[in-house]
Amino acid sequence: MKILVTGSSGFIGFHTSLELLNRGYEVFGIDSENDYYDVNLKTERRKILLSHHSNNFTFHQVDLADQKSVEVIHSINPKYIIHLAAQAGVRHSLEFPHDYTRNNIIAFTNILEFSKSSKFLKHLVFASTSSVYGANTKMPFSEDDSVDHPLQYYAVTKRTNELMAHSYCNLFNIRATGVRFFTVYGPWGRPDMALFLFTKNIIEGKPINIFNNGNHQRDFTYVDDIVSGILIALFDDQFISDKNYEFPSSSFCNFRLLNIGRGNPVPLSAFVEAIEKKLNLKAEKNLLPLQPGDVPSSHACIKKIKKLGYNPQFDFDKGIENFIDWYLDFYKK
Repeated sequence: MKILVTGSSGFIGFHTSLELLNRGYEVFGIDSENDYYDVNLKTERRKILLSHHSNNFTFHQVDLADQKSVEVIHSINPKYIIHLAAQAGVRHSLEFPHDYTRNNIIAFTNILEFSKSSKFLKHLVFASTSSVYGANTKMPFSEDDSVDHPLQYYAVTKRTNELMAHSYCNLFNIRATGVRFFTVYGPWGRPDMALFLFTKNIIEGKPINIFNNGNHQRDFTYVDDIVSGILIALFDDQFISDKNYEFPSSSFCNFRLLNIGRGNPVPLSAFVEAIEKKLNLKAEKNLLPLQPGDVPSSHACIKKIKKLGYNPQFDFDKGIENFIDWYLDFYKK
């Protein structure tokens, strides 16, 4: 059973690939390994996949926005695709929107173009984001909520992915699931993410920036729980095989959207306190106003994916401990 994971050298893609390999699947990884953040981190993730699972893991360094990527995917001919490659980061999208058009929209078009022509593909799972809920204020965020008010271009491109997949599923009978991630964190996380930045600066005695004067709440979701949700969705036999499968978040039975979160928002202040406790250090805090494009709170409604067997396991304090243990070991602090 061939499974293609795009973004396999990325944070979530690495953990997803590793779990699939540990379960004995044959995994094909695609990643451009661009320099949006420290390439060494991506290289080290890839090395782990290759060194521990060289017989079952094949890597292709490919830019998915290049039309030639479709030829590479055809040569693999996967039975399942987990599309996690994307240009991430809300802040970056404010200054470099073209990166998001290219890496999120054009690249996903190539994934869908392969999918429509494949006679072998059973299921496409692709990453979306809680950012699509934008200016919504009703909590918790549900897959059935309107998402017509995005607050930044990153969210626009991910919502565009959802609409693209919906249309391709309708036109070409593709089975696809869009998974909306809520504030993912954990070992091997990206250097531009809050947990990484906070940990690094506290250790180095530098101040940390606390936006919205610390009044944020986030549905922090540990990466292992995210991976669990992805694979539960991927191998949902009823959805894959049942032509009469009905899902309320879509008018078409072969397309659906699922939130993957913890379902339990945590104040940012408590998140920082857990980091301080683990490091046994106090943070110097710069209290700043809300950033453009940010939302004050996020809270995932996870009723739908829980019906499939999803059950998040990690409290945020344990997840923070795991991240910091990894960080101190990896950077020899």
